[in-house]
Amino acid sequence: GIEYVEGSKKMSLKMLDERSDDVTAAIPRELSNILLAPFNNLPPPLWDALKIASCIGYSFDADLYSTLNQVLDFMPKIRELAVKHECFEQTGSHFRWKQQAVYEAVKSLLMVNQRQNIHRMIVRAFKQHKIANDDIDVKGGDVHRLLGRHCALAQDWAGAFEQYMKAGDRAKATFNFNEASKMYEEAIDFQAKMTEQPPLRSRMIPTINLGTCLRELARYKEAEAVLTRCLNEAQSEFSDITLDEHLYVRALTALAALYQAQSKYEAARKLYEKAVPIARNIQESKSSLWLAGNIAGYAETLRKSGDLPQAESHHREALEIRTRAVQEKSCTELELAVSYTQLGCTLAGMRQYEDAYEQHHRALALRYRYLDFSHGLVSESLNYCAESLCALGRGGEGIPLALHAVEIRKLIFGTSHPAYAHALSVLASCYHAVGRSFDARDCLEKCLEICEVAFQKNHANIIPNLMNYGNVLRSTGDLVKARIVYQRAITIHQLNFKRGQQASQLEKCKTELEDLSRKIELLESSASSATNNLSHAPLKVPFAPPDIEDRGTPVIVFTDIGRDVDDELALVVMSSLRRMHLLNPIAVITTLCPEESRAHLARGTLDAIGMADVPVGVGSSGGVDSDVELEVYGADYSRASPCIHEDGMGLVYRALESVPPKSAQILCIASLSDVATLIREREELFTTKVKEVILMGGVVSLEAGEALIPDSAYNNNCDVSAARFVYKKCQELGVPTATLSRWAAYGCPIPPQLLDEIAKSEHMVATNVRGVSKLSIDQLWNKVILHPADPRREKLPSRCDINWFCRTFMGTTEVSKDWTSSIWSHVKKLNMYDPLAVLLCVPAYRSTHFKWKTKIVNGVQHIVVGTSELDTGICNRLSLYHEYATLFLTAFTESLHKEKSSFL
Repeated sequence: GIEYVEGSKKMSLKMLDERSDDVTAAIPRELSNILLAPFNNLPPPLWDALKIASCIGYSFDADLYSTLNQVLDFMPKIRELAVKHECFEQTGSHFRWKQQAVYEAVKSLLMVNQRQNIHRMIVRAFKQHKIANDDIDVKGGDVHRLLGRHCALAQDWAGAFEQYMKAGDRAKATFNFNEASKMYEEAIDFQAKMTEQPPLRSRMIPTINLGTCLRELARYKEAEAVLTRCLNEAQSEFSDITLDEHLYVRALTALAALYQAQSKYEAARKLYEKAVPIARNIQESKSSLWLAGNIAGYAETLRKSGDLPQAESHHREALEIRTRAVQEKSCTELELAVSYTQLGCTLAGMRQYEDAYEQHHRALALRYRYLDFSHGLVSESLNYCAESLCALGRGGEGIPLALHAVEIRKLIFGTSHPAYAHALSVLASCYHAVGRSFDARDCLEKCLEICEVAFQKNHANIIPNLMNYGNVLRSTGDLVKARIVYQRAITIHQLNFKRGQQASQLEKCKTELEDLSRKIELLESSASSATNNLSHAPLKVPFAPPDIEDRGTPVIVFTDIGRDVDDELALVVMSSLRRMHLLNPIAVITTLCPEESRAHLARGTLDAIGMADVPVGVGSSGGVDSDVELEVYGADYSRASPCIHEDGMGLVYRALESVPPKSAQILCIASLSDVATLIREREELFTTKVKEVILMGGVVSLEAGEALIPDSAYNNNCDVSAARFVYKKCQELGVPTATLSRWAAYGCPIPPQLLDEIAKSEHMVATNVRGVSKLSIDQLWNKVILHPADPRREKLPSRCDINWFCRTFMGTTEVSKDWTSSIWSHVKKLNMYDPLAVLLCVPAYRSTHFKWKTKIVNGVQHIVVGTSELDTGICNRLSLYHEYATLFLTAFTESLHKEKSSFL
């Protein structure tokens, strides 16, 4: 160990006992002396800090061990050692020994019992410091796991067991079953090291919890081995007199739940029918959540085995018990969400879809209120609400919910878990419901790939996915493959269910199989090759004539989405106006290179905000050279899709052909290249069908000449000749135009806090838009502060300097010394161009919020909103801001079926 020479601060090294089992004792004394020589003059308190740090580990986080400051003033000493003596390297709050050899040498100074004492001291310090619930999660995991490690190193096996159990329980509650299973395994190992054998209850609880986690991870064989052994041990050790009935019921139901997950419904039912009467008998309270859980578990087995009326009866009983518990204030109303969900699934099985949706929506509302949006139970309710909406013929409404469920489950469970597969299956059903069969097919193929690995062969849970897949394949024209899929579904059903169980499922499969066989025979008999031809290419879905009175004005949008966020927010506003039946987007065309990537982003955005049925087409490069690719910002929901139309202009022509004369609006918030192509190639179609062209751009002075001429606005500059052509032809052909200039956007800026606030909706588009905006502003600031000749400014004009930035985004010309590299919190205003152009499409918004100047050419009015810095064309800035801020919020909350917040 270490001894301090009397009268000095030098240390002397004593040889470790050769019998010590300390592995670090292998470090030679001479080497340790050399390594530690620079630290000989350290005062004892700093040496103590070094010894404690060596016990904590090679690297550690200051925040995790801040509780040691109160007792030992630990972290200030570590910082002193890092700065003055170069013992540690620091990155933020993270410390690491600068030399591993020094770390090993310090550790070698300590005897085993000394290290154990240090770990006990650390544990005591943590226990003396009361840990708030918010502090339980720390960097690298749960504080209970951290404490458990120190208990184990102190050979305090009971303490380690207790802390690892708490860590496991916490991980289990947050659906981190992989972490929870590790914690329970550690707890079981530490329990085995205790000198006195703990009672059976203490031994069984971690084992049951471990088995439950293994079940959730679809590790069924391991779970069955654990839970079967546990139940056998309980039955062998308990006599009729000493039986711990609560524990016995828990062992029975844990194994029953596993059998249910394995589709061994008969075995599960027998265990529940043994457990539930015992639970009823020993539970005197009529508001016992434990009893409700056991009854509901039995009901779920009844539901999955096809006995729906009995399942409904038991689920309603469980709901009554939980309701009483809420009324007695023995739990929060969040507990009701469990029963609402289970009852909703049962009612859906009975084809009572309206009632099923009502139950699932109740559960979703409660989980929104009490849980984080990323919680696994929120994803469960999103999933079931989407499924119910799909069954009600409202699959388009279900897609945003299903997309968020997929993302949450991907984060929590990973991409190989059955829960993720189920979310993909629901998303597929919703896509299929809106005619996106090829997207549905892709989702289901991923889903089935997961299920084939996660479940045992011929598992009953695969049947609904196979039925969905067969139905989708039929829609894509692949009849032969659809027949094979339905045949397999029938085979699996017969292997899992007795006669009469899930009879409607089997009957549906047989009906589909017979119908497919007839159609295939008809095709074969007529020597048709349609079956093969139809299985390769997406079908063109014909446009239905739009109902203008019911659905609003048909609009075709040309966008360079992904360049900046206002294009995406324009689509968000469009989705709100569509819900209000004011505008009806019939096609969205992406332009400006790389136009395909922009189409992927547009497709993902439209899906996420409830417009999955709006077709997306790929336009031109927008006047940019084909070898020049401009930036497209990222989004997790951006996705390639078989339903994206590669021939964007063909999509435009078909869309226009479907509308009544002089009814459609063209909204161009990008380069005018594709609008020019429309006029050049189909002039008669354009003049016959289009009633107005709305342009985000600008024109030169209205007094300059007899016609409108486009100015140097970005959208005009992308393809100057196209811009001039479009303005010229619209005026010649008598098609009215409405131009919104940058001055209008300057007249109604938004505070960046609006993006912060709408991100609180936790909608994937809202959070991404906020993140992209912050990053873009920070990147722009880091460019403008550079010298004008610095190549890192890229193509930023020299006029865009610090003063320009401050005037444009901060409303000031003074630069503060306090500004850091992240400028977002200092920005006062952002300009929203394209959402204003969308509002200009609606007569009511136009007359209320905008002032314009008019140019009459050939007897037709052409209007311009915003002609100068003084004439912005905005009537009331605050009123207009509130208008589109409300539309943003409406789009995000309604697509997630959330209650509207008042934060705006």
